[in-house]
Amino acid sequence: MILAAQEWINSDPDPATRRELASLSEHELAERFSAPLTFGTAGLRGPVRGGPNGMNVAVVIRTTAGLAAWLNAHGHSGSHIVVGRDARHGSEAFATAGAEVLAAAGFEVTLLPHPLPTPVLAFAVRALGASAGIQITASHNPAADNGYKVYLDGGSQLVSPADREIESAIAKVGGASSIARTPVTPVGNSVIENYVRRVATLPHGQARNIRIALTPLHGVGGDTALAALHAAGFTDVHVVAGQFDPDPDFPTVAFPNPEEPGATDALLELADTVNADLAIALDPDADRCAVGVRDGDRWRMLRGDETGVLLADHVLTAARPNSLVATTIVSSTLLSKLAPTRGARFACTLTGFKWLTRAGDGLVYAYEEAIGHCVDPDAVRDKDGISAAVLVADLVATLAETGRTVLDVLDDYALEFGYHHGDQVSRRVDDVADIATIMDRIRSNPPHEICDEAVAFEDLAAFEDLATVDSPLRTDAVVFTGATTRIVVRPSGTEPKLKCYLEVVIPVANRSELAGAQAAAKTRTRQLRAFAENL
Repeated sequence: MILAAQEWINSDPDPATRRELASLSEHELAERFSAPLTFGTAGLRGPVRGGPNGMNVAVVIRTTAGLAAWLNAHGHSGSHIVVGRDARHGSEAFATAGAEVLAAAGFEVTLLPHPLPTPVLAFAVRALGASAGIQITASHNPAADNGYKVYLDGGSQLVSPADREIESAIAKVGGASSIARTPVTPVGNSVIENYVRRVATLPHGQARNIRIALTPLHGVGGDTALAALHAAGFTDVHVVAGQFDPDPDFPTVAFPNPEEPGATDALLELADTVNADLAIALDPDADRCAVGVRDGDRWRMLRGDETGVLLADHVLTAARPNSLVATTIVSSTLLSKLAPTRGARFACTLTGFKWLTRAGDGLVYAYEEAIGHCVDPDAVRDKDGISAAVLVADLVATLAETGRTVLDVLDDYALEFGYHHGDQVSRRVDDVADIATIMDRIRSNPPHEICDEAVAFEDLAAFEDLATVDSPLRTDAVVFTGATTRIVVRPSGTEPKLKCYLEVVIPVANRSELAGAQAAAKTRTRQLRAFAENL
């Protein structure tokens, strides 16, 4: 271990991480060199620090050299590759290093000009006909982290077996200082301008008379979101000033994720102050969009499933018959019921947009409950918070013309399909091995009754495929299904958490029953939370 560490230190081109590693104890070095970063649900991700299991210049150089070798082996020598970044610690150095490795390896490289949303990178890969794209980002992870996302196949996220093959290629790469690098000049703003123009074409209503409150949560989405909303005709936009400029330390939020408690407090305060009609929170790389609405005398954030079905229905009003909409195994079952009534096909995939954007031909919309929405897969084959924000604004403005709100539409869904209420329990652990222990315990002795309701047990680790989806659905997850209850339990693909996704469905015969169904669903959800918290 000491020999391997010294070899790494000697070949690290960054003097800061060389000094950092040289100062560590033998025990600390062993931890840094215990295993390299590997491609997970959203690419490589780890703390910004020296060594093979952190994000640093040496790791980025070696990863990019492995990617270049894989592209060469698959017939893409000399092809076009786009490199982008967010504004996190290290992002500029990492993006520059990656672009330089690719240029020296003979690829045509487009290095985006400054910190930009991840959807702009995904758009650029597709718009420019590139063979691959690299985005340096850790999305909504803590400030200490950064990451490396790879896009292939016309701008979709990396999937197996390519991820494992690229990891094998990385393992064969020598020391980082031995890898050639050629300087790359960043391009101008034409890609961003083209992206904004495309997003501005998405609304299919003409109403624009609404006021919007917006926060990018210290991320990189602010300027692009404003430009897109203005280009689409939504000009009455107020921003949370203290969260608008990119700041890699995310000083006003405990955790830079719009789903986390307290993260949108400043946004909802602004929305109330300016009497807004809609509140929008983007996560730090702007690939996810959280929606806030007025509910009586207060504001609340919609759940991802609520926004997901609203946007699906809105997209389908202008889509071709027999279009495809998709969501994941952990999302609400409501979309599967709505789609056929709107003349559309439905697909269910594993979690992650790398699977959703490959759900099948004719895809017009995909979402996952974690506030990710792909509203324009022909242009961006990934989740895109900015285009989702524009389309949500279109929906809210269209409804406002007739004196209605999205909450009215959600009530309509309850009458049509039953009241669907979702929630999530996330159990963070200090040792990821604890997650495997819990999953093993559930599988070995699954309950057949939960909160006085009989449930069926399914182990998705035994699944091979689903008829509606090309990709396999075999994954580390279990599902409990009862008459009114559905619980999906799985390890997080990006964080040290065990996640439990809860859904309760209560039939609603008429509008007079709606309030009672909502109360019953929320009571049962509280019971399910208690069950999940004690798994």
